[in-house]
Amino acid sequence: MYNFQYANPTRICFGEGQIASLPELIPPGSRLLVLYGGGSIKQNGVYEQLTRALEGVTWQEFSGIGANPRFELLMEAVAQVKRDRIDFLLAVGGGSVVDGTKFVAAAACYEGDDPWDICGKQASVHKALPMGCVLTLPATGSESNP
Repeated sequence: MYNFQYANPTRICFGEGQIASLPELIPPGSRLLVLYGGGSIKQNGVYEQLTRALEGVTWQEFSGIGANPRFELLMEAVAQVKRDRIDFLLAVGGGSVVDGTKFVAAAACYEGDDPWDICGKQASVHKALPMGCVLTLPATGSESNP
């Protein structure tokens, strides 16, 4: 086996009421985009907790990220990020939302010709926007893997 070093700087805040700690975790003055799925967070109370926690923070939202998110939809989020100079992403949902947000974070900073190359040609990602996630379905490990 080859020698290696591995660092995974993931901070996990687990337990009831942890959404309230978001303001401490998002860099002050960030231009924040909250990305989520089909709207179940509005039915299950997570959206209400989120809006309470983000009181006083300027933020936008991007919804509709479903299972196995479409490239075109995620590119709409990338366009919003670039247009509005977003500098921090917050995924709220399950694995598809978190993984889709990871793509948005990388694609928004991608210097190649076509962000599809990140997925289709495994192009190297040298820079990505910082992001956090609020898991509503902690089953995929997406919060702590690349």
